[in-house]
Amino acid sequence: MTDMIATLPPVSAMMRECGLEPKKQFGQNFLFDLNLTGRIASSVPDIKTTPVVEVGAGPAGLTRALLLAGAPRVIAIEKDKTTAPILSQIIDASNGRLTVIYDDALRVNFSELGLNEYAICANLPYNVGTELLIGWLQKIATGEKIKSLTLMFQREVAMRITAHVGDEHYGRLAVLSSLIADCKILFDVPNTAFFPRPKVQSAVVQIVPNPTKISRIVDIKKIEQITSKLFGQRRKMIRGIIPNVDWSRFGLTGTERAENLSPEMFATLAQNLL
Repeated sequence: MTDMIATLPPVSAMMRECGLEPKKQFGQNFLFDLNLTGRIASSVPDIKTTPVVEVGAGPAGLTRALLLAGAPRVIAIEKDKTTAPILSQIIDASNGRLTVIYDDALRVNFSELGLNEYAICANLPYNVGTELLIGWLQKIATGEKIKSLTLMFQREVAMRITAHVGDEHYGRLAVLSSLIADCKILFDVPNTAFFPRPKVQSAVVQIVPNPTKISRIVDIKKIEQITSKLFGQRRKMIRGIIPNVDWSRFGLTGTERAENLSPEMFATLAQNLL
């Protein structure tokens, strides 16, 4: 099933043949290292039995790796239609396992992809990665059957997702992520692995939804609102941001700052104050 994929020319050669260049407006930084793309693909839990949605397929380096890893189906979402000459060759070699949707992932309704449950795996464009993640967390919290997310971010963003209370990078992303899922950094990726080479280092993060955590969430929108409000003025005491509150009800004094509050406390405050 993977033989035809394995015999395709290298990604770099296909790009040269099609005259494809990374586009700055799409935040494109392409991965050519087959060992690295293979490592990312094989990190997807239950890859051989789970359909995978990929965002930002580009010249299909990771797409090919997902197919080679045995994904039964891959739906790749790509905004840049100039990648079509390459992606069409991957489709032809995929034995019907690859579908490409040419659209902006921020506009695609993942619930309408025809998948009962699926994993997401992506080398996310730097300019929209955080927005996409928050949208996926919202979907998970409201019942979307996303089994796992294996995502590459700038390393700083990866640290913000996996941070704990009191950490330098602890903030809104960490709160939302930890209330919904179990998160960890799988491995770092040097900037030398990309073309063009970005100025920052990257890391692959895995986010696995936790049903027990999700069942405790009353209203994800309210949690988003209060994290945005308190972390938006993170150097101020919470009593100065939200006045006229009896903080002792929550075991607090009001002199705490956002960085001192646990994800569970944010959920409690969201439920009671908004």
